[in-house]
Amino acid sequence: MSVFVSAADLNERIQAGLKQTVIASLWEPEAGKAWSKFQSEHVPTALFCDPSSQLAGLPGRKAGRNPLPAFGVVKKAVANWGIEEDRPVYIYDGGNGLFAARTWWILRWVGVTDVHIVDGGFAAWKREKLPTVAGPGGIVVPREPERLEPGSMPTASMEDVREFEGMILDARSARRFAGRREILDLRAGHIPGAVNLPVTDLFDDTTHLVKDTNTIRGRLAEVGITQNTDPQSVITYSGSGNHSAKLLAAMEHAGLPVLTHYVGGWSQWSANKENRVVTRV
Repeated sequence: MSVFVSAADLNERIQAGLKQTVIASLWEPEAGKAWSKFQSEHVPTALFCDPSSQLAGLPGRKAGRNPLPAFGVVKKAVANWGIEEDRPVYIYDGGNGLFAARTWWILRWVGVTDVHIVDGGFAAWKREKLPTVAGPGGIVVPREPERLEPGSMPTASMEDVREFEGMILDARSARRFAGRREILDLRAGHIPGAVNLPVTDLFDDTTHLVKDTNTIRGRLAEVGITQNTDPQSVITYSGSGNHSAKLLAAMEHAGLPVLTHYVGGWSQWSANKENRVVTRV
């Protein structure tokens, strides 16, 4: 099954009484607002996920804005969501798909294999007038997950990137890559030698629906990445792992190899004064 599935397809599964885990990965800058929104309206059977606490470590200059979480934190979340090996997981968010993509990648990183993203998120669900419910979410029995292990998706550290001789792929916007705009991190620009492929090129600008697989393959081919590319020969990054997670989800959806992920990204790289940065206007 594809990484991205339609809202209608998930609704059919829910209405048919099929077994799956539905996760709403929601974040708002105001504390408690995401949980409040979830309680007021969500996809039937959905469970709440706070990506800032359950899918990221503590932010800081040394680690970046959204570093890899401790394995124990993710393992506890997986247990609380009642994820089972024989049930697929479906994730949605309330925005442009970044938090759903991060959730997808983190779950894959710890070894959950049957994970999917609701294409277009909650906006697509609402646009199709599919049923919603209020309340604290689905009821599950927490269960100790089996055979989870961090490292099931390849990652790179800042030190790895410093010594890397292959392609480095930046998934941020062209303006941030060129250093013309930076409001999130300490310095503007990009990692020396990096190639830019904004993840937004792979999704519709308005609906945030993923583009067709041929378009995705064609866009990746423009920067030299094909189905035959060695995943170890390319490292991808973004600001703090969200845009690059979305890029990796789109690539896997299109049958392309899962690249090595530098999760610390620009937020970590730019905060270290020993690292060179490049700007291009």
